[in-house]
Amino acid sequence: MKFVKEEDEERRDYIFQKNTKTTIGTKFIVLVLILLIIGVIASGVFLEFF
Repeated sequence: MKFVKEEDEERRDYIFQKNTKTTIGTKFIVLVLILLIIGVIASGVFLEFF
């Protein structure tokens, strides 16, 4: 099983396909996760848990 499939490959056993939709979606999810982590840290500092 391959993790990332190139656009010109003819395979069916892959997890992600390397195209613009997948790269934009991945960048969006990573950005949201980073913002959530920053929010948790900021709320912990604001409420004096850290």
